[in-house]
Amino acid sequence: MSTVTFTTPVQEQIKLVEERIRAQADDNHPDLRAALEHLLSSGGKRVRPTVVLLVGNMLGGTEDKLVTVGAAIELLHTATLVHDDLIDGSLLRRGMPTLNARWSPAATVLTGDFLFARAAKLAAEADHLPLMRHFAQTLATIVEGELTQLFTSHGLINRKNYYQRIYAKTASLFEMSARAGALVSPVNDKVVETMRGFGYETGIAFQIVDDILDFTGDQRAVGKPLGSDLLQGLVTLPAIYYAEANPNDPDVLLLGEGGWGNQDRMERLVNSIRQSDAIQKSMQEAEGYIERALEKLTSLHPGIERSALEDLAKYIVDRRI
Repeated sequence: MSTVTFTTPVQEQIKLVEERIRAQADDNHPDLRAALEHLLSSGGKRVRPTVVLLVGNMLGGTEDKLVTVGAAIELLHTATLVHDDLIDGSLLRRGMPTLNARWSPAATVLTGDFLFARAAKLAAEADHLPLMRHFAQTLATIVEGELTQLFTSHGLINRKNYYQRIYAKTASLFEMSARAGALVSPVNDKVVETMRGFGYETGIAFQIVDDILDFTGDQRAVGKPLGSDLLQGLVTLPAIYYAEANPNDPDVLLLGEGGWGNQDRMERLVNSIRQSDAIQKSMQEAEGYIERALEKLTSLHPGIERSALEDLAKYIVDRRI
């Protein structure tokens, strides 16, 4: 499915979001401006601000506030990617060099810090205290999730840990996007909660599909080896399904014993997962989350924005790399 389907109603507003983001580096160090331009030009479908805008437009929010909030959330997302790429040692994202491939670790960290600060400034400009509280909590959730992944998740074959990680890593920001669009619109708490639920369900599905694509995607497009998470000891849903079905597989046992550093064995495990039904089962689970997300929308009035949100949800499980 083409991304044009769900972005069409907000294409012009997305341009305003990008202008608002670029303006955050005005009157600052020229290298910061260059870094921000590089990050914005490296692609990305602007899914999170699209959610903000579609939800807010559907619920009667004002454009200026929605653009401001959309820019804040996209800038927060961008800042997390800057730090993630440095932590992971990634040299490519979407086929383009990452910031840390060009700059020193210190400069990369400081740039990420600047982006976090500017994201918070934009969120404050919405002049909405509950929004600020949720924004700050989302940032804390993302950071706590990264720490959990660094210290306690490697080699762990555990569904609860997996769902906690993907909520922190991805779903929390989708949840924030949908909730924010509703919070700054003239609706009651029930509608805000409905949109929060939509964001949560789509966010979990988004990360599950990302984890599937780690096993099935085009390695050249991804810019890293297939099964790269598993090769770093991070167990995602396809590996969990495979381990549950094959608990005595020697490679599964080795992974649980801390053996992800054995590249030959882990590559064999990646191939075993690819050839099993674990991929299909993982996709079925992602589709279940999308079905629940679509159910959340049925209580809202039909219209262009609701249809676009439905298309966005369906796109999540149709993605291919």
